Amino acid sequence: MYRALVLSFLLIVAAPAWADRVLLLVHGYLGDASSWQRDGVLPVLQQAGWHFGGNWQSTPAGVRLDAALEAPGPFVVYTANLPSTAPLAEQARFLGGMLNAVAERHPDVGVDLVGHSAGGVVARLALVSYGAGSVRRLVTIASPHAGTQRAWEALSATDDNGLFGGVKRWFVKRAVGDELYHTVRASRGALLDLAPPMPGNLLFWLNSQTHPDIEYIAVVRGAAYGMPGDEIVPAMSQDLNRIPALQGRARTVVMASNHLLSARDGLLLSELIAKPVTMPASAAADR
Repeated sequence: MYRALVLSFLLIVAAPAWADRVLLLVHGYLGDASSWQRDGVLPVLQQAGWHFGGNWQSTPAGVRLDAALEAPGPFVVYTANLPSTAPLAEQARFLGGMLNAVAERHPDVGVDLVGHSAGGVVARLALVSYGAGSVRRLVTIASPHAGTQRAWEALSATDDNGLFGGVKRWFVKRAVGDELYHTVRASRGALLDLAPPMPGNLLFWLNSQTHPDIEYIAVVRGAAYGMPGDEIVPAMSQDLNRIPALQGRARTVVMASNHLLSARDGLLLSELIAKPVTMPASAAADR
């Protein structure tokens, strides 16, 4: 049923293209496809020999590839543009369509899927819901696999119900600005999905589901400012081995940094995805 839904949702607009390796980058909450370029990851990958193949757009009609002008090569990297304020199931539906489109464009080529922050959870949800297909490896960077208290804080800050709701709304808007306030209000579905697991919510369900038999790597922000994790997501939440369904199946790479992407992530990714796919029996802290 899920596969049929994705296939019916899919809009193929690109002819098959030759490549030996394919990489798909998925942004996080309040990000977009340009995050990878703006924060320096994509330029580093291009310097390492990856050719930008274009950006996969999510549209009401399905998914569409805005192809790059760059000449294709054996190593092709794409970005995904998802509605980052939508519930994660909706984002995963688009991503599932993009993965099917990539498989059509690059038959029999393995795909490395990379998700930053909430994008790592969306990527995992798409794999569980629609199958791995040609994906052979998932790398998540600073992703809240066990949720983040920041989601609850954002939900609470923008909850203007009650007797003093109007006063609270005035103070919060004054602190963060009207635009951000309304953006957060409009993304309550996504924030609920990123809350720590509890019976009945998305992460409680997702973290107990059978996951595809691919390689999993969790890049965990650690030691930044002398604290574990980063300012958004605790380190334990970023570690895929803490997830019941993936315990002992993931590789953990600890990196001292804040939550945002940087050129250092491009260097790390170029190193990680150059290695052969492995299925480690237990987690190993590499750095």
